[in-house]
Amino acid sequence: MALFPKLEMRQGQNLVMTPQLQQAIKLLQLSNIDLSAYVENELERNPLLERDEKNEVIRNLDATETGSGNGADTTEPKGLDLSDAAGLKDIDSKLDTSLENVFPDDQPVPTGTTSAAPEMKDSGWTSLGPTHRGAGPSSDGEGFEATISEQPSLTGHLTAQLQVSITDPVQQMIGAFLIDMVSEDGYLRGDLEALAQQLGAPLELVEATLTQMQEFDPPGVFARDLTECLALQLKEQNRLDPVIRSVLDNLDLLAKHDLAKMIRVTGLGQSELLEIINEIRNLNPKPGHIFGTAIIQPVVPDVFVREGPDGNWLVELNSDTLPRVLVNRQYFATVSNSVMNKDDKVYLSECLSNASWLVKSLDQRARTILKTAREIVRQQDGFFTRGVQYLKPMNLRMVADAVGMHESTISRVTSNKYISTPRGVFELKYFFSSSIAATDGSASFAAEAVRYRIQALIEAESPDAVLSDDKIVSLLRDMGIDIARRTVAKYREALKIPSSVQRRREKRNPI
Repeated sequence: MALFPKLEMRQGQNLVMTPQLQQAIKLLQLSNIDLSAYVENELERNPLLERDEKNEVIRNLDATETGSGNGADTTEPKGLDLSDAAGLKDIDSKLDTSLENVFPDDQPVPTGTTSAAPEMKDSGWTSLGPTHRGAGPSSDGEGFEATISEQPSLTGHLTAQLQVSITDPVQQMIGAFLIDMVSEDGYLRGDLEALAQQLGAPLELVEATLTQMQEFDPPGVFARDLTECLALQLKEQNRLDPVIRSVLDNLDLLAKHDLAKMIRVTGLGQSELLEIINEIRNLNPKPGHIFGTAIIQPVVPDVFVREGPDGNWLVELNSDTLPRVLVNRQYFATVSNSVMNKDDKVYLSECLSNASWLVKSLDQRARTILKTAREIVRQQDGFFTRGVQYLKPMNLRMVADAVGMHESTISRVTSNKYISTPRGVFELKYFFSSSIAATDGSASFAAEAVRYRIQALIEAESPDAVLSDDKIVSLLRDMGIDIARRTVAKYREALKIPSSVQRRREKRNPI
């Protein structure tokens, strides 16, 4: 068969992701914090973009006069400048069971809601470190730099002690590496043998340096596990004796609340054992947390939901999370008339196109978020009216079909977006839950609602009638929920609820 070149004409269709379309998709999935950073970067890069200072001042004045702003119009996104929409018609076509149980007051905070979180108890296990809040210039005329204070870090605190306590240069070098191996909670994370091999130093010298540094402040730092951390703190208080050591060596029994076995192993009386346990509970299991670490960014909701006068739910965007930018066409006209270089004209044209696209993309992002949030609120009306036990099973396709968008678009819209409701602040993803069939086959239940019912059943149990997983399955089936025992166990473990055996021990021995 002979090979020879020839020309052919073919007609086909394919989807091309233009840079502008990629930018619109990127903005859609950004959180409000990342979006603000992105817009700030564009304001620095593009000379034709500017902040809408006029609308910002008007918005602040309106907020001062109207107070809470409950009469805000929810039909359009707030704070968007659409004056350039008429000149963007060409663009419109292109858019489309562990040791943590020893410390019940040190449990992690649930991630479902922030404002409706349970009241935190004051405990000796919660270390309060120095807090610093940003402050503006003082009223006595001092500069802003006079109000700035550096937040101390654990690494800096340990380094300062190393320079004073250890004078040998070799041990100082080893100590510097050991400090780098300390985690935020104050524990030493790493292998000493590997460190000794890396530095070419004897293992005995590394261990001796570590022993010296374990006397640093705060007490318990450089510990390799919880037992060693507590032992170091008791040693610093001159309370580490063989009796307490025997209790520390059996912390697993303490985590299981198995006092009977603990008494047999340690040979202590019940009153003496309880006294030692109370003393241990007054120690700090995470000594490094008294120092500031990463600044926790508070959650800023993108959408507000409130009940209207007629009983319906009103959904509106949070105007504070919407960046206000404008295209300065007057500046473009002034500069373009004086530019003669072809490259400069191309640059100005690209700046105008990018600026117009950014304004259009921000507008489309706001409208898409609002439309999606309204549909979620409509479908989950039972949750907002009566509580989490009435949460309905819902997936991306249900919302996508209702609003006329693709599932991938809904997935991007609901990522890293939060909604403020009378029941708390939730991520939009929270309302998407798998379904569990009903016993009669007539309806289904959301997995989150079933988890809530399991937690409510366990919280209501009495010490004399602790519910087993099989009993919970029976009770749920009486409520019409068809669920397997392994599913109940999985949900219980996800809620960090111990087994019925351990709960019975905890209720009988509340230590």
